[in-house]
Amino acid sequence: MDTGNSIEVTGLGKHVADAGGRLAILEDIAFTVRAGEALAITGSSGSGKSTLLGLLAGLDVPSSGSVRLAGHDLFALDEDGRARLRASHVGFVFQSFQLLPNLTALENVMLPLELAGLPAREAAEAMLERVGLGQRLHHYPRTLSGGEQQRVSLARAFVVKPALLFADEPTGSLDAATGDRIIDLMFALQREQAATLVLVTHDPALASRCERQLVLAAGRVANSN
Repeated sequence: MDTGNSIEVTGLGKHVADAGGRLAILEDIAFTVRAGEALAITGSSGSGKSTLLGLLAGLDVPSSGSVRLAGHDLFALDEDGRARLRASHVGFVFQSFQLLPNLTALENVMLPLELAGLPAREAAEAMLERVGLGQRLHHYPRTLSGGEQQRVSLARAFVVKPALLFADEPTGSLDAATGDRIIDLMFALQREQAATLVLVTHDPALASRCERQLVLAAGRVANSN
């Protein structure tokens, strides 16, 4: 297995305290995502999908278990170490776009390159051209449509050529036709860069575009195929 692009999850659990004692959000989650594979995480609201995605990205810390991300034991790293690993290996696409409103489209896409100390402007311009926004470089997010904002988000995620891409309901804020175009673009970029994709979605049609699906129910793996 190419550990640079793979994810290995073993015995992952997340518990929180509530008025009744201990509440299990996730329990004994185990699976592997192969290099270059696209995996959809599905399940009803409250099944633990977004919590699992946050743990896979090292944005949250589990109560038990381990995640090996790109060959690294994620939770053997401290918070700064996990942040460095994300910066060098991971791209994100969110339902709410998460663009910085005071930066132009170009500046939003340049940002992860600048943070990594890499040449930024030419690569960012080329990626915005790739997603069809070559004429929108200097527009601020508030002047862009939802579909255009999500294309900026895709450009920002892929401009660093991430080994791994995490997407959380990437079409949840878009109409069906716009969402379909965004998904076509996301999968095209994923194939071009041979990135490993983990996608959280409620949409069965979107999930079916992935090679495998992991179904969560009440915090446990109900089905994996």
